Amino acid sequence: MTEPQQVDHAQHGYIGHKDDYLRRLRRIEGQARGLQRMVSEEAYCIDILTQVSAMTKALQAVSLGLLEEHMNHCVVNAAQESDDAGKEKVDEAMQAIARLVKS
Repeated sequence: MTEPQQVDHAQHGYIGHKDDYLRRLRRIEGQARGLQRMVSEEAYCIDILTQVSAMTKALQAVSLGLLEEHMNHCVVNAAQESDDAGKEKVDEAMQAIARLVKS
């Protein structure tokens, strides 16, 4: 990823890398279209599964990047604001992590 731009504390932590995330998500969108084409063309099962795995890993990388941005920006800022605000953001992050682990 490129170096983050200066971020206004009122913005989301990922804003400095927004273009990088959009580029990654467009690539993932292309992978999804490729998977549809593979199924439509009746490609070999293992080849399709290999591409599903690659797409899953790409989505996980986006998720982990967003989580890191959230922890380093949103959680840190909330913790500096107050203990309660910090705890609320940590709880929110933990719920998101739990959802990611289950998926």
